[in-house]
Amino acid sequence: MDFTRDETHRPAERDLEITDISSMTLQGNFRWGLVKVETDAGVSGIGEVHGGGPNDPGRLEGQNPLDVERLRDVMWEPGPGVEMALWDIKGKVLDVPVYELLGGKYRDEVRVYCDTHGGESLGEAQSGSIDPREVYTPRSYAEAAREVVDAGFDALKFDLDVRTHADVDTAARRLDNEAIEHKVSLVEAVREEIGDDVDLGFDLHWNFTVETATRLAEKLEPYDLAWLEDPVPPRKYDAHRRVREATSVPIMTGENLRDPGEFKEMLDSEGMDVAAPDPHNCGGLRNFKRIANLCDLEGIPVVVHNIASPVATVAAAHAAAAVPNFVALEYHAFDVPWWEDLVSRTGESGPILADGHIDLPEGPGLGIEIDPDVAEEYALEGEESIF
Repeated sequence: MDFTRDETHRPAERDLEITDISSMTLQGNFRWGLVKVETDAGVSGIGEVHGGGPNDPGRLEGQNPLDVERLRDVMWEPGPGVEMALWDIKGKVLDVPVYELLGGKYRDEVRVYCDTHGGESLGEAQSGSIDPREVYTPRSYAEAAREVVDAGFDALKFDLDVRTHADVDTAARRLDNEAIEHKVSLVEAVREEIGDDVDLGFDLHWNFTVETATRLAEKLEPYDLAWLEDPVPPRKYDAHRRVREATSVPIMTGENLRDPGEFKEMLDSEGMDVAAPDPHNCGGLRNFKRIANLCDLEGIPVVVHNIASPVATVAAAHAAAAVPNFVALEYHAFDVPWWEDLVSRTGESGPILADGHIDLPEGPGLGIEIDPDVAEEYALEGEESIF
C-alpha cells in the first residue's frame, strides 16, 4: 500500500505533519510504554504500547496525523500505541473527544471489572517452599473479593489456574480430582462472600486440555459465573467449541487473537460466548471496533481485556463507549497505588476511575493529561522523560 503523504488540499488548520515520535517506559504492574506524537502545529498526542516503546517510529514523520485509517493500514509496528496518539491528536484538532471520532457513544460511563489475581502473592506460592494450598485458600480469595467489592466494583475476576499441589504435571495440562476440588472451593468461597449480584469471572490462562476444562466447568455451573476465560490454548478454535458445547458456563476468549480475521475464525467455529479483545493485541482502537461489530452480528458481548496504565485504559474506554455490545473493561492495577496519579482529566476535576466506572472524559482527544513528575518518578532506570 502506498505510504506517500496525502496531497489533498486541506484547510491550513488541518494540514499537519508528524515531526517526532518519542517514548518512555514506566514500571507499573507491567511495563507501560508511553508514546508521544508531536506535530508541526504544536499539537501532540499520547498513547501507550504494552511492554515498551514503539519500533522504527521515524517512518511516520512527515505524514498527516489526521489520516489515522491510512497510517494504521501501513504499519503494524509501532502499531496500537501510536494509533491511540493519532486519535488523541485528531480529537484535539477537531475539538471533540475520541469517542465522537469513533461514531459517538452508547453510554456516558464505562463499567470496569477488577482483576483480583490470585488473592495472594503469586511468587510466594510458586517459590516451592510453601504448599500452594496454604496460599490460595478459600479464605484468601473471599477476603480479596470483599476488598474489591467494598471499593465499589460490581464485577471482578480471579485467576483459577493457580497451582494446587507441587506434583501437578503442568505439561500434560490435566488436573486430578484433588486439584479440581480445590479450584471449586475457591469459587464457592468467593460467591458465598459477595453474593449473586456481583458479576464473577475466572481465568484459566490457556492451561488445560478440553477434558480437564470440561470437567472443571461442569463443577462450576452452580455458581452462576459471568465467564470462564481461556480454558484451552489460544487459536485452538475447535477445542474452544468443544468446551463451550459441554457446559452452560459462558466461555470467554480473545485477548491473544490478533486481528478481526482471527476473531472471525473463532466466531465461525462457535468457540466463545463472550469476546475479550485487547486493543493492544488486536491492532488498536479501529480494529477493536471492527471486532466488536463482528461479534455484535453474532450476538456475542464484549469484555475488554486491558492490563494498561490509565492512558490506554481511557483510550479503551472511548472505544468501549462507541460499541453497543460492550459489557465491562478490565482494570488490572488495583495494587498500583499511583495508577490514578499518572493522569488527570483535561479541563475537568475528579478521578479517572470511581465506584467501578469511568465517566467518559469530555475534553478534546483522549481528554487526559500526563503528570510529568509521576511519569519521571516511575520510569525505568535510564529512561528520559518525554513530558
